[in-house]
Amino acid sequence: MLKNKDHSAKKDNLAITAVALQDHILHDLQLGHLSVADYSKTNVQKKDSRSKCLNRKVRAVIDTGLKKATERPRVDDPEEEYVLDPIPPPPTLAQKLGLLAPPPLPLSSDEWERVKQRSILHRDSMQPCPICKEEFELRPQVLSRQNLRSACLQAFEKFTNKKTCPLCRKNQYQTRVIHDGARLFRVKCATRIQACWRGYIVRKWYQNLRKAVPPTNAKLRRKFFEEKFTEISHRILCSYDTNIDELFSEIDLCLAVNRSILQQLDDKCGGEITEEDWEKIQVQAAHREIYECSICLTPLSLHGDCRQAARGTSGQRPRETVVLSCAHLFHHTCLLALEEFSLGDNSPFHACPLCRSCYKKKILEC
Repeated sequence: MLKNKDHSAKKDNLAITAVALQDHILHDLQLGHLSVADYSKTNVQKKDSRSKCLNRKVRAVIDTGLKKATERPRVDDPEEEYVLDPIPPPPTLAQKLGLLAPPPLPLSSDEWERVKQRSILHRDSMQPCPICKEEFELRPQVLSRQNLRSACLQAFEKFTNKKTCPLCRKNQYQTRVIHDGARLFRVKCATRIQACWRGYIVRKWYQNLRKAVPPTNAKLRRKFFEEKFTEISHRILCSYDTNIDELFSEIDLCLAVNRSILQQLDDKCGGEITEEDWEKIQVQAAHREIYECSICLTPLSLHGDCRQAARGTSGQRPRETVVLSCAHLFHHTCLLALEEFSLGDNSPFHACPLCRSCYKKKILEC
């Protein structure tokens, strides 16, 4: 009898163990729609639940006219971090019997902080998502043992139909929503914007500098001054009036004035001077009492002075004196040097150094 009792107890324990393990497998694979009991029992339970729903009493709602105070909408902090599954799943029968390890307890805030510091140390948020291989950017991000995108993790769990880490294959892991990837992405975008803006400012400054400062290279320097000269010429041309008729009329007027001046000059200087006129000019020059050349500032040799100068100097011939039609006296050599220096020998008319009038000259005899 004792043997039969022990044998029956072992069979009962084995059956309980098998049921507990089967229940754990169903919960692990998230197959809650299946039941360990018979199919007939599940149908009975479904019918009972339906009958209970139909037998529920419907209560009438009486409108008292008093509106309930509307609650203010809760403003969520977009940077707030929170745990997605703070309550662990209830232990299965196998875990209660000690056949399997119980589910892990939820992590404390200090443990989550250590996990986050480890993730920051490994720079996981700078790496792309391990599932889709894309950057996190501003998309929701979750932290478990690795950093993953929330949408990718949900899609993976839906595809596998169980909660298993896609990298280490660990069951019943905990996840926490973080925003490290979004912060890094904002910093990266701000850095790019600042770099683009600073590059634009530097390029604009450099273009203005190239327009103002000539380069040191010979070819570039020549091109720089050619562009400057073209710009100045274009500016000058645009500033003037391009009326051709007015330009030609102004040219004709200038030519007419020049012709009249030349005609007056020919009338004044072109006529011949007689001997009587030269005598009158010499008398006028004598009345002026000119005793030295206004060019070299040395004494002039006039009549008796020539002989005295010839006696006083040994072998040196005195310089010739010339009288102009304007009654001014100069040394002939000084006047020739001035004419050659000012206008050259090919010019038919010359101007007096004192009165600036056109003249004819005559050499006085000593």
